[in-house]
Amino acid sequence: MTSESFDAARVAVARIVRAHWKLFLIEGVILVVLGLLAIAVPMVAGLAVTILFGWLFLISGIVGLFTTFSMRHAPGFWWSLVSGVIGVVVGGWLLIQPDVGLVSLTYLLIAFFMIEGIATIMFALDHRAALSGRWGWMLTSGIVDLLLAAVILAGLPGTVDWALGLIVGINMLFGGASMIGMALAAHADQLP
Repeated sequence: MTSESFDAARVAVARIVRAHWKLFLIEGVILVVLGLLAIAVPMVAGLAVTILFGWLFLISGIVGLFTTFSMRHAPGFWWSLVSGVIGVVVGGWLLIQPDVGLVSLTYLLIAFFMIEGIATIMFALDHRAALSGRWGWMLTSGIVDLLLAAVILAGLPGTVDWALGLIVGINMLFGGASMIGMALAAHADQLP
């Protein structure tokens, strides 16, 4: 991408945000409210996330099966069939037993933080070797990821009750706050 096309894309995005700043503001407020609710009742939020994943897997599995049977003679039929069946089974399982799914998603969250932490630390060390001035913040982020994984892992099984919901809530809170900031900045750019 050339610098001119990058500048043109940036101007186009800024124009869109300015034109629709109220929608971004509303979305940000909704995300902040949902984030605060998830932080207040993390178990309910964790179960909601589990149920959402259940529906996503179930619907994608059903759509996958439909398209697979619609194109029976296409290459990879059996693999596509297996994929659709797995989506339906996993989705149904998460909807029928969301508490068990919550445990699985919590273990997945631990694995994510461990892998993300190690990768971020290695990335930071590569930047340090290249004399980049901001590698310390990346290193800190990687260490925090590993500490989060350790806290969740050390607190099992109790952390299953709150970890996923709390982290989703924090993510929604910060995402909503950033959308509010972006919307207000875009609105301020429009003022005479």
